[in-house]
Amino acid sequence: MKIVCPQEELSKGVNIVSKAVPSKSPMSILECILIDASSGSIRLIANDMEIGIETVINGRIENPGIVALDAGVFTDLVRKLPSGDVTIDIDSNFKASIKCGKVKLDILGRSGEEFSYLPRIERNDKVIISQFSLREIIRQTIFSTADNDNNKVMCGELFHVRGNKLRVVALDGHRIAVREIELKESYDEKKVIVPKKALNEISKIINGSIDDIVDIYLSKNHILFEFENTKMVSRLFEGDFFEVDQMISANYETRIKISNKELHSSIDRSTLLIKEGEKKPIIMDIKDNVINMKMSSIIGNMDEDIEIVKEGKDLVIGFNPKFIMDALRVVDDEEIYVYFVNSKSPCFIKNENNSYVYMILPVNVNVG
Repeated sequence: MKIVCPQEELSKGVNIVSKAVPSKSPMSILECILIDASSGSIRLIANDMEIGIETVINGRIENPGIVALDAGVFTDLVRKLPSGDVTIDIDSNFKASIKCGKVKLDILGRSGEEFSYLPRIERNDKVIISQFSLREIIRQTIFSTADNDNNKVMCGELFHVRGNKLRVVALDGHRIAVREIELKESYDEKKVIVPKKALNEISKIINGSIDDIVDIYLSKNHILFEFENTKMVSRLFEGDFFEVDQMISANYETRIKISNKELHSSIDRSTLLIKEGEKKPIIMDIKDNVINMKMSSIIGNMDEDIEIVKEGKDLVIGFNPKFIMDALRVVDDEEIYVYFVNSKSPCFIKNENNSYVYMILPVNVNVG
């Protein structure tokens, strides 16, 4: 096999697919990046059996073939090559001679025959979404997924397509994030649970442009994201997602309108008083047109007032400051509405049309 391609193009492609290379695998071939130049295009492929990524790069095929190269070595090598055309020449023993300008390096490759290609997904029906919308909807919900949980569905997000709406839901046992957007076309109803890992990686790969689109294909066991010259396939989680609508109450005893920036800044300052690993709540005392923010720790105390517009009863309630800040950070509205039922029930940060809803459980606080 012999191919020639620009260093920038090769580096971009390697960086994309390397996100699907496992750090350690019982199948050592999967710790490689596959270069497949056997069918008229130069494809780079990586697959850890949970997610797989394939991208096509520009270049010239002088002699078709396939080779698997150690991902760690190849990625670092390509990144450190000078600008210019890169020639990769593979001999009969799978030794790769890599030349770029005055640089020449040899690394040992492997046969690609044992490599696991991406599963074939039927392209019967696709959901079309802009790269900007997909990346934003992930950014605005992913923080509410669990990192590691016995219930796997908490380590993923529900993608629910119905008509011209896409609703994405994430929860981790302490909070819920719901984001709903309008699509340009209408679709039959579909529900799948997409792993957090896949969503994190796709959000890093897409450029986030509002003019560029992603085609999403769904099968029983997989989701396929396809855009430009790249496609990523991920396994789906099996099981039923939680019925979050039953957890999101429309009733409230207290509602406040408050500056997003002021609330976030106040809570952010309070966290300066918390040592790493220490769990201290931020206490909110809502009275009249002011919310009093309090934090006490062995480092010091904070006492700060923020003006609000209040409707309903006075209330004292405490929260994990990180959970509140995570939600505020992804809400773009300058002023937000926060709904409370009582000091023992969750609060809800949401807008009037419920295009975003963030539910956060309170913590017990001593109000005496």
